[in-house]
Amino acid sequence: MEQYALDQLKTIATVSPTCKRLEIARRERLERWAESLERSPRPFLKTLHETEYQPMADRLALRDDGTPISVAFADPILRAAGMENDSYGEAKRFFELSDEQLHDLVCFCHFGERVSAAVVARRLRKMSGSKPDGFFAQLRAWFA
Repeated sequence: MEQYALDQLKTIATVSPTCKRLEIARRERLERWAESLERSPRPFLKTLHETEYQPMADRLALRDDGTPISVAFADPILRAAGMENDSYGEAKRFFELSDEQLHDLVCFCHFGERVSAAVVARRLRKMSGSKPDGFFAQLRAWFA
């Protein structure tokens, strides 16, 4: 495979430094996050500590590896749609969630040290307004 410097490439091709973002509706972003969680090789993920008590600047910067938010950021479609990092603040912005909604998904006080990826996926689907298929899926979602 041949390698060229950017200046060399410009002589043989049109080079665009920016790529077009995928336009995905909020509901589709939430659904994609839920799907990513269901595909996660880790059935249990880390939570973030005391999100509701952190000063706003600290809360927005909260992040850790192995959280539901880091699973979303690992998804190439969500990154192509504009997710910039795996922080609490970026998840809030990108998924258009309130502090209360995001707190209910990732905070230690609801789940302890670890949360089931499947539980977060069900909660995301409930937030997105998508309806689960089948009687038992609806029943599970109702009790989630």
